[in-house]
Amino acid sequence: MKTLQGKITLVTGASRGAGKGIALELAAAGAYVYVTGRSVNGNRTKNRPGDIDATVEEIEKAGGRGAAVRCDHTDTRDTESLISRIASEQGRLDIMVNNVWGGNALRIDERPFWEQPLEHWNHMFDSGVRAQLITNYYAIPLMRIQKNGLIIHTTFWDRYRHISNFYYDLSKNALVRMACGLSKEIAADGIAVIPLSPGWMRTELVLDAFHTDEAHWQEVEELKATESTRYIGRAVCALAADPKIIERSGVPQQVGCLAEQYGFTDIDGRVVPAFLISE
Repeated sequence: MKTLQGKITLVTGASRGAGKGIALELAAAGAYVYVTGRSVNGNRTKNRPGDIDATVEEIEKAGGRGAAVRCDHTDTRDTESLISRIASEQGRLDIMVNNVWGGNALRIDERPFWEQPLEHWNHMFDSGVRAQLITNYYAIPLMRIQKNGLIIHTTFWDRYRHISNFYYDLSKNALVRMACGLSKEIAADGIAVIPLSPGWMRTELVLDAFHTDEAHWQEVEELKATESTRYIGRAVCALAADPKIIERSGVPQQVGCLAEQYGFTDIDGRVVPAFLISE
């Protein structure tokens, strides 16, 4: 069912992973999707599969509509130009999924933070938190014109329990707080801001690490509890179609819990429970 027919949407960081899954689901629900990232056809990010052109090609093959726009969201001018293009072509922006993330450029481990390279800060805060902040900065004025809308921050959250890596925990919780603060500032405009937390996703990089693919992942015991990247996409669509979404604004949401509440499943028919950190 085309629950989002005619909606203008933006998904940042959609060359692969969660961003791609979200873009595909939004398009399947009838939305027009602007897909952004740094990887384009013929010039992909080193050692990373997928690009924004391939994402849009997949959208169009399934009967959806969208546009690939190369954008480095750490670059203020790139981001401003992107939003200006959307404003010029569409005059509005209904749904924005702030998914861009460059925080995993270095190996993430569980050593104390003083034993880890300080470059983690640059990757997680410049290419993650700041990149999402810049996108909000330019997109929100366009979204305020409509006096309604939805902003999603993809992050990780489990009842504020500590994630084992210091830098990852700090940056992901910064995104939760950013969403919380924005939800207060734009509540009068009818725009909901939701920090959304998936579980363990079978991204292209995860599948590659286990030497398998989407057609054979069930043969790998360690991947039995994983979820597809379309699962979070279905969560985004359910939130966007909820007429009472403003009631959830600023409150962290977990994809597995939303599946139970809204009644959607993953692509294999399962309701994958929310990922919980062991105490």
